[in-house]
Amino acid sequence: MSTTHSENSLKNWALLIVLTLIWGTSFILIKRGLEVFSPGEVGAYRMVAAATLLLPLSLPKIKNLSKTQVKNLILAGLLGSFFPAFLFPLAQTQISSSLTGVLNALTPLFVVLVGALFFDTQITKRNALGLLIAFVGVIILVTYKEGGGWDSLSGINAYALFVIAACICYSFNLHVIKTRFTKLKSIEISSISLLMILPLALIYLFAGTQFSYKLVTHPQAWEALGYITVLGMVGTAIALILFNIMVKSASPFFASLVTYTIPIVAIMWGVLDGEVLLIGHYIGIAGVILGVWVGNKRR
Repeated sequence: MSTTHSENSLKNWALLIVLTLIWGTSFILIKRGLEVFSPGEVGAYRMVAAATLLLPLSLPKIKNLSKTQVKNLILAGLLGSFFPAFLFPLAQTQISSSLTGVLNALTPLFVVLVGALFFDTQITKRNALGLLIAFVGVIILVTYKEGGGWDSLSGINAYALFVIAACICYSFNLHVIKTRFTKLKSIEISSISLLMILPLALIYLFAGTQFSYKLVTHPQAWEALGYITVLGMVGTAIALILFNIMVKSASPFFASLVTYTIPIVAIMWGVLDGEVLLIGHYIGIAGVILGVWVGNKRR
């Protein structure tokens, strides 16, 4: 019995480390993709790459779906994958990859807030305190100036709001999955929801952008395409499978630890890539992570 528990613990820690590295690296991969492609092209191709890799899991299941399930899966695909895939690159045109990774850690707190506002779940005093602390951290992050000191709220970097919008999308998606799916497994929801948005991503990518033209004419296009392919196939598709495995074998609290470890890797990649983090940024980062920890801490 103890051996099995030890093996499960080792497996869970291994999954946590791998997911931390994968998701923490996603933001620098977006940055590399943006060196050639537009935010829309990065987001759309990321979805195409992820959905294509999971076709063997999704295609055999679609014939058994009801109309209601199809509608809910389209909604899950839009909220959980499609919209965030566009919002993160759009944000990173004006804010660093490291700060994007930190702001992404707000997702668990928005899950609580969205649940309280729209899904009749309770918000505790601890949740409220965590939201407040994290909110202060966000304000510091988006108003801190390069030369030191803070701008007024009129000088806020509005592109950070795109990351927050993505976190809200993730939050709604989690509640949709929790309330509207009872028969499908989590990996089926992930793979089929990506399949549902694949046509939309393909149409946008090849009919609404210069993606094909850039592949032919830009000298660094294929290198950038490689980064986004890794982002989609590993950072979205494979990571979803690994996370579902961890959720099934570990406690919800342990699974939530990845929220705190992702920003560490995102910051490391950003600093290695020459991004400058000043004292005010570190104060804001500490506020965000502390708020997420307080808001999700178990008694």
